[in-house]
Amino acid sequence: MSIPEPPDEALAEVAIVDYGLGNLRSATRGLERAGASVTITDDPETFADADGVVLPGVGAFREGMENAGPYRDALVEHAEAGRPLFGICLGMQMLLTSSEEADHAGQGEVRGLDLIPGTNVRFDVDEKVPHMGWNDLAVDRDHPIAAGVDGKYAYFVHSYYAEPADPDAVVATSRHGVEFPAIVANEAGNVFGTQFHPEKSGETGLRILRNFVEYCADQ
Repeated sequence: MSIPEPPDEALAEVAIVDYGLGNLRSATRGLERAGASVTITDDPETFADADGVVLPGVGAFREGMENAGPYRDALVEHAEAGRPLFGICLGMQMLLTSSEEADHAGQGEVRGLDLIPGTNVRFDVDEKVPHMGWNDLAVDRDHPIAAGVDGKYAYFVHSYYAEPADPDAVVATSRHGVEFPAIVANEAGNVFGTQFHPEKSGETGLRILRNFVEYCADQ
């Protein structure tokens, strides 16, 4: 799989949300290599100046939603305006309506962004949890974010996975005891996420990031 060299000028302006739980440095390097000009920001007003917004994430669902509270309205407004919003790992799970994680921890219901209706469920398999390592991707339907990655391998670290209410929200799947969504997207196509970490997934991840940057540039 051949990835083009970064262009002399940035293809798109991308904002990465700094809410305390993201893999910011690796994501920034990957996006810059993919052709983006990147701003790491904790100011939701800057979303309006970006061609696309990235919601990264490592950690627990409740903590993620609590930390992202000041950005919630701006993220929803950005998405509802039809602009690109890309969630990574926990950030992808936060795009959904809810998660079993908080219930399992005895913390009660925690509401996600509800931009892709559905919930996140824990692996209930004999395989090791958390699921950690390289898995292949099976692309189920066309979406710009998934171009050129069918059958390629990506790096996962997670104990929960998305169950969208609409099966058509699943763009690509992988497998860990059970088949689970690896890439999801809303009906309009502008809100999407990867359960894996593209910034840690070598050439496959760089292709995903380049797909995102080009999608932002085209909007």
